[in-house]
Amino acid sequence: MTRILKLAQMSPEELTKLKKRAELDIEQALSIAKEAIDNIKQNGDAGVVEYVRKFDYPDATIENIKVTEAEFAAAEKEVDPEIRAAIAHAFANIKEVHERQMPEEIQLAEIDKGVFAGEKVTPIASAGLYVPRGKGAFPSVMLMLAVPTMVAKVPRVMVCTPPGKDGNVEPASLVAATMAGVTEVYKLGGIQAMAAMALGTETIPKVDKITGPCNVYGSAAKRILYGTVDVGLPAGPSESIILADETTDPRIAALDLLIEAEHGPDSAALLVTDSEKVANEALKHLQEYLARLPEWRRNFCETGLSSYGGIILTSSVEESIAFVNDYAPEHLEVLVEDPFSVLGDIVNAGEILLGEYTPIPTANYCLGVNAILPTGGFARSYSAVSVFDFLKRSGIGYLTKAGFNKLKKTAFTLADYEGFSAHAMAIKERDELWK
Repeated sequence: MTRILKLAQMSPEELTKLKKRAELDIEQALSIAKEAIDNIKQNGDAGVVEYVRKFDYPDATIENIKVTEAEFAAAEKEVDPEIRAAIAHAFANIKEVHERQMPEEIQLAEIDKGVFAGEKVTPIASAGLYVPRGKGAFPSVMLMLAVPTMVAKVPRVMVCTPPGKDGNVEPASLVAATMAGVTEVYKLGGIQAMAAMALGTETIPKVDKITGPCNVYGSAAKRILYGTVDVGLPAGPSESIILADETTDPRIAALDLLIEAEHGPDSAALLVTDSEKVANEALKHLQEYLARLPEWRRNFCETGLSSYGGIILTSSVEESIAFVNDYAPEHLEVLVEDPFSVLGDIVNAGEILLGEYTPIPTANYCLGVNAILPTGGFARSYSAVSVFDFLKRSGIGYLTKAGFNKLKKTAFTLADYEGFSAHAMAIKERDELWK
């Protein structure tokens, strides 16, 4: 049952539980993930196939877990032209946004006479992308992950995505992969996908970085593999906050509360408002909209809203914003009277969508901003997936003789003070050698 919770009356324990979302359940998954990762580390291909057969599809072999050229070609024919057009439209917008993120390859500036400093930007050598499936299909996630790697010019990109029980990958996702230049796709889900990408096997080369949203088991695997590979941003079960005030249409608030709630029973969706009227009316409309959903989606919503979400009633818009910043949601929809007036006060959110004409689905699919976002409160320190996830920076410097002469005393003084004799000698002896 969806709840209306008055923030002022919530205990510290209740607030802590609410802010932890489904992360509370990840501890139970860690032991399962460790066992599978240890198996794959020891047995390579055989370990991967064992878990694919157990969790993905029963007829898996090491030969058929990679999508073939024939399967890519079949997907191109299978996808309806209207779906293909929608994917192409989304692809174009996402590509445009990410191309605008790209920095100059080399930046070098003269910061003092003869002193040049800057950086060189290069793509990482390889990336592993995880595209979930579950009961849904996610060509949009394929685009959100693959397009930034394409724009960043990552030399090798591989994708892992769970197949159906027939061993086939969802065709629209393959069409999206082709648009983004990805040709290496493996039929792997969850823990076994993370382990294969991070550790590598006899036939699956390891990658330098993994990123993509996953369930608690995938998140548990990422925690264990941290340090073995860059596991990217924490992207677990979906979450959102709908920020409303007294001017918000409660029907819109109720509709948008269900958007992320329908992802799964571990999703966290909250309506945060200082208006008791909006809260109560939104709750009434919520029941109407829930009844119109397919039963399995309705069950997801009802479970998540009663466990990890609901309606939070605050005393003011300012208190609502303070709650948002403390919670640090993955998705934030701002439905207050003047959303731009509060934009400057919002500091912790994976994405900020302003006004009733910018509902979360537009950003999830085709607005162009990346929808692979930090969850679990990590929006405090992580950002949305972008080209910067697949680029690395090397500092570069160049000194003329005049530049060296400007810096030598400072460099020698600090090296000597810190007790690094060779550092100091390398500076001092240059003067002697160059006399």
